[in-house]
Amino acid sequence: MAVKSNHVTIKGIKDGLVFLLDDQCEFEDLLGELRFKLEHSHQNILTGPIIHVDIKLGSREVTEEQKESILEILKQKGNLLIRSIESPGLPVEVQGKPPIHTVTGIIRSGQVLHHNGDLLFLGDVNPGGIITCTGDIYVLGALRGMAHAGMEGNSEAIIAASYFAPTQLRISEMISRPPDEWETRESGMEFAYLKDGAMQIDKMSNIVRLGRDFNVFKGV
Repeated sequence: MAVKSNHVTIKGIKDGLVFLLDDQCEFEDLLGELRFKLEHSHQNILTGPIIHVDIKLGSREVTEEQKESILEILKQKGNLLIRSIESPGLPVEVQGKPPIHTVTGIIRSGQVLHHNGDLLFLGDVNPGGIITCTGDIYVLGALRGMAHAGMEGNSEAIIAASYFAPTQLRISEMISRPPDEWETRESGMEFAYLKDGAMQIDKMSNIVRLGRDFNVFKGV
């Protein structure tokens, strides 16, 4: 069956890609073309470094199940991180800069994800992967790579993960101790912060002592 080429338009923007999805065609036809284009075209932009993606569905109202169908196709490309999805059938996002920016995906070896502000990353950071942020970093998944929070001098920043086994941590200009010093501990939900100029690691239940909201890891 021939796949039409007018249901999915991919446009480059300053900080990523926009996927414009036709709001008039049958939903299954839309999924078919999206899958085809990701597998057979645009290889120059769909491989390599991590790319932020905004999805625009026009006036099409979609269910949560249909939204997940779109996301599952896009997640097949490991370098695509879904930043937003817009549709009348989905809740309207609050305008302006959100307190915590959410990104979904997997950071593989050799890939770098950077964000200005606080970041909630839904996925795993594999060994060799790097996540950097000017604010706090929250990883709802396994942190096995390198994380650098507060990278523009914010010594109050923290790094938290639901599975905490990083190769290296940095907060502001402070670099963590060698990983073998915490590999003997049972990895779990923990966070790192600076105290008296030294890197500290504590259980997530104690994060409220720093005035952070532990609920960021709940109800996602």
